[in-house]
Amino acid sequence: MKRLLIALPLMMATLPAAAQSPSVMGTWLTSAKSAQVQLAPCANPAQGPVCGQVVKLIDPKDASGKLVAPEAVTDVHNADPALRTRKVLGMTLLYGFTKSGEANSFESGTIYNGENGKTYKANINLQSDGTLKVRGYVGSAMFGETQIWTRVQ
Repeated sequence: MKRLLIALPLMMATLPAAAQSPSVMGTWLTSAKSAQVQLAPCANPAQGPVCGQVVKLIDPKDASGKLVAPEAVTDVHNADPALRTRKVLGMTLLYGFTKSGEANSFESGTIYNGENGKTYKANINLQSDGTLKVRGYVGSAMFGETQIWTRVQ
């Protein structure tokens, strides 16, 4: 009985750490510090195991550089004219990933760049320091750009 009373608090103390195991899921600040993107399981399983949705825009500006309300920002650079009026807030910009062989690593997905209206292949993986490595590329993964996102929550 005495051992149980000693062991119980020790087991309870380790539960929060186990429950907070590292994961790509959560809200991330982009490397440009212009938006927060929430990574979560895709609402539509056909889009893969993880999707990223814009949940906050930080100091958005219009073409003239004037600050605008985040709710007013639309996808003006989209290649499809029919999508240029869609709101950026709530927009899914990461999708189509497959789980790689490494923990918290996803590959062969798609990332949408709202700054130029183009989509790219993408890989994402959680780094040992807790940051998220986001790699967008064209063709071979050798030709692209890597960004480091930081966790907000």
